[in-house]
Amino acid sequence: MHHSAIAPKRPLLFHVTLSENPPLSLPIPLTPSLAARWHPRSASSFLSCRGDGDALAAARLHRSAPPGSATAGCGGCCLSDEKVRGIVAEDVDVATLGNLCVDIVLNVPALPPPSKEERRAYMEELSASPPDKRYWEAGGNCNTAIGAARLGLNCTAIGHVGNEIYGKFLVDVLQDEGIHMVGINEDANVDNSSASYETLLCWVLVDPLQRHGFCSRADFRKEPAFSWMNKLSAEVKLAITRSKILFCNGYGFDELLPDLITSALDYAVEVGTSIFFDPGPRGKSLSKGTPEERRALRKILQTSDVLLLTSDEAESLTGINDPILAGQELLKQGVRMKWVVVKMGARGSIIITGSSISCAPAFKVNVVDTVGCGDSFGAAIAYGFIHNIPLMNTLALANAVGAATAMGCGAGRNVAKLDQAKELMKASNLNEDDKFWNLVLGEKKDSCEISILSKMVINGKSAQVNRVPLRKVVYELLPELEPARSKSSVTF
Repeated sequence: MHHSAIAPKRPLLFHVTLSENPPLSLPIPLTPSLAARWHPRSASSFLSCRGDGDALAAARLHRSAPPGSATAGCGGCCLSDEKVRGIVAEDVDVATLGNLCVDIVLNVPALPPPSKEERRAYMEELSASPPDKRYWEAGGNCNTAIGAARLGLNCTAIGHVGNEIYGKFLVDVLQDEGIHMVGINEDANVDNSSASYETLLCWVLVDPLQRHGFCSRADFRKEPAFSWMNKLSAEVKLAITRSKILFCNGYGFDELLPDLITSALDYAVEVGTSIFFDPGPRGKSLSKGTPEERRALRKILQTSDVLLLTSDEAESLTGINDPILAGQELLKQGVRMKWVVVKMGARGSIIITGSSISCAPAFKVNVVDTVGCGDSFGAAIAYGFIHNIPLMNTLALANAVGAATAMGCGAGRNVAKLDQAKELMKASNLNEDDKFWNLVLGEKKDSCEISILSKMVINGKSAQVNRVPLRKVVYELLPELEPARSKSSVTF
């Protein structure tokens, strides 16, 4: 464990993230035992509607159905009233698209070698016998959905899981967190007992220096893991229609065909659902990938309302090593782009809009594990976007949620809870570094409105920079985060 400031940044596949820790003489504590309940997937976990029916018409039909009616039509078939209540009759704040996987978190003496074939052999050796359930955790976009649900948002996870024990585990975890699951189960000629139907596993390997390596079967395929899916089902369209935000990330391309992802984006635009995109490390490979991948990446960058990425990822997509200039370039490329959010690691984060730049230093915490920090950070950005919270307040909340996640071990059910983020904001221990931020802002101080979060008590402008006191931000945020909004004042 080391004392540092943290803002989320997910490592590359088998990219080594160095820690300041010396080698440990004792084994690193493993992920705590999981308390998952093992029972058959409930009928309400997935919508079973098939066909190309109009999702919007289904929603209207349900709303106009007489009280007490048992079913509502959708694409020529029926959904039970219980299932319809879960998706059709209830507005959703955030729907995540794809990238539903089970993380297998293991401590290893050394990370796998860089050679692709050696890594494949390493993974096959790990897969030879199922690991103990204590080391399983929900991963991928589940982190974002769980993080958003813990902030009080209503969430749906759109994706595919198999019928085996890993799929049942993942569905149970999501249900326990109050997250609906919509399966991309369009009719296809695929054997549901075949390997291509199985839940995607991601091996999260931790060496004695707490460096991480990530590996899954998708790394060794020329096509996405679920390439047999080629059409949006009616229930997926319905989920997108009912959602305020469709949240996508670059790892979704490991599972779904680029054309299927593009179809989801087009449909979100058609029905007025906002699109969030976090390219992650896959952004760079997609920009140099197949024609279909490059076309889909251009599409998602053009149609996204909010783009979340690290400074390195912004540079890889634009060729510009200045995070603010890179963000402004991405903003210009987007037809619908409202925010570009740049994650600066332990330094903090930035929101860039067409008229402003908002900068927030990170909170100082004792870092245990950075996996899942970026996902929970993104969930908090979604919270601020949905509730129209001021940009600086949104950044402060996101930094706190990401930092609180870093204080735990692993992601999934270990991502931050709201109370943990609140405590960090109240503690007000910012990693302020005026020299760094002056360097980042450079000559941009005359180009637009610039604000920076500070521990200073007095709000005012200095050298064209508006310093926003953290105390003021926290005072405004905490009542917003109260579910019942019953408190009229906040004390410190």
